[in-house]
Amino acid sequence: MPHFRSCPALNVLKCFALAALLLPCSAWAQHDAGRNAVRELAKGDFRAATKELEKKAKNSSIDQAEQHFVAALAACLQNDGTAALKEAKLAVRSGAPFGRFAAGPKDAFAPLYQADGYADWAASFHVAVVHGPMIGAVSDQSANVWLRTAEPAKVSATVTGGGTTLTLDATTSPQTDNTAVISFDGLSPQTAYEVSLVLGGIEVGRGSFRTPAPANQPQRLNLVLGGGAGFTPQHERMWTTIEQHRPDALFLLGDNVYIDDPTHPLTHHYCYYRRQSQPEWRSLVAQTPTYAIYDDHDFGMNDCVPGPFIDKPAWKRTVWQTFRNNWANPAYAGGDPQPGCWFDTTIGDVHFIFLDCRYYRDDVGGTMLGPAQKEWLLRTLKESKGTFKVLASSVPWSAGVKPGSRDTWDGYATEREEIFSFIETNRLDGVVLISADRHRVDVRKTKRLRGYDLYEVMSSRLTNVHTHGLMRNAKGSEFVIGYNAKPAFAKLEFDTTASPPTMTCRIIDIDNVQQDEVRISLNQLRH
Repeated sequence: MPHFRSCPALNVLKCFALAALLLPCSAWAQHDAGRNAVRELAKGDFRAATKELEKKAKNSSIDQAEQHFVAALAACLQNDGTAALKEAKLAVRSGAPFGRFAAGPKDAFAPLYQADGYADWAASFHVAVVHGPMIGAVSDQSANVWLRTAEPAKVSATVTGGGTTLTLDATTSPQTDNTAVISFDGLSPQTAYEVSLVLGGIEVGRGSFRTPAPANQPQRLNLVLGGGAGFTPQHERMWTTIEQHRPDALFLLGDNVYIDDPTHPLTHHYCYYRRQSQPEWRSLVAQTPTYAIYDDHDFGMNDCVPGPFIDKPAWKRTVWQTFRNNWANPAYAGGDPQPGCWFDTTIGDVHFIFLDCRYYRDDVGGTMLGPAQKEWLLRTLKESKGTFKVLASSVPWSAGVKPGSRDTWDGYATEREEIFSFIETNRLDGVVLISADRHRVDVRKTKRLRGYDLYEVMSSRLTNVHTHGLMRNAKGSEFVIGYNAKPAFAKLEFDTTASPPTMTCRIIDIDNVQQDEVRISLNQLRH
């Protein structure tokens, strides 16, 4: 099979098409032929990009639209805008949203944009907002609206509900990858709002959300959590399944996109733009408050331990900035002086505390969190007024769930014990653990001698094909329920109006079938 550099630009697609004939329809989600090829293109190695498509023939998937998209990118990187335009048109005819090309990456697609005929073709789509709106950081009085425009632009966002209409403007720029987050305050609790995006006098996007009960007021709440969301065409329908549950929030706990290439922004942009362009994804996040933390595959490489320094390795801050540009979280650790993805949010009287388990992970110092984050965590826990206090980690808390690995909290057992002992010393009731990483959905229990047993909900097979075993007999924690036959998610239902308050975990598969459930009473989580 010829490699890209030896192919005439107009025949780039033929190289991809030949490789595609070898590819089956099902594969490990993180072994992603398109992503792998782009990683090699980012390094300028066209031969290796072709080989990636061949090498993954037995465990990858790539649809026809994606073949043409990567072919267009390869043509651009060989400065052949004519070939790129041909492949771009084929990609769109095969089902790729035109927004994939309008989004960019802008520098890589420059030859396409300059090609004769591109401007007229692009004008026929009238695409001004390529991604979003995405709803995030919804409290009883506030909400964020995230978006990405095709070009730097001034966008107006209007929220309407409860007899109130609020309009705010934002300007996107190349410095933020043409994204903006518009933050609304002064909203009313338990109120439905409609969102409208307007650019140049034309409505270019719609969304909706509902604010929760006032802070610390009892309520019924349902949310979906998961990770392990590698791009798998046949499983992108998972986002539609989740949408049917109308969750009050969606928590993405890491491996939200599989990048595994921290030194090349091209690969990051490719992976984020691909997911954000999916119609199923766009529909879900336009009406579901979405919160995200990263793990190894969307921060660095598999099981990475980047060390304690802010700017070493040098790619850390760039990766973090790219992450920040692609979500609508309430906060990102301490911002530029103290980068990270940790934050907390309260929905009614349930307090959610999200952790960054990668940026400051340090084997020498024996810490997953780093000193600044750990100090914040313990202070936040102690001050929490939540009926339930939910600690979100991108990797499992429970012992023995990944035998022989130090990548979970087993590798940082002293720090884990410090956190668990702090909960007991300060008699903090209602603590629940959630996590991702393992490709399954399960609930586990860790027995404690000085306090109540700690329950953990793990969910990390939203779209992945690759599966991890249920670990029914893991040493150090007890299996409660679990499922791994199909992609699935955990649905948590909190009812703090009940006496006693309860949390129910339901396991729902991609076909919207409930596989199991367990209910935990607050009385089980008291000292």
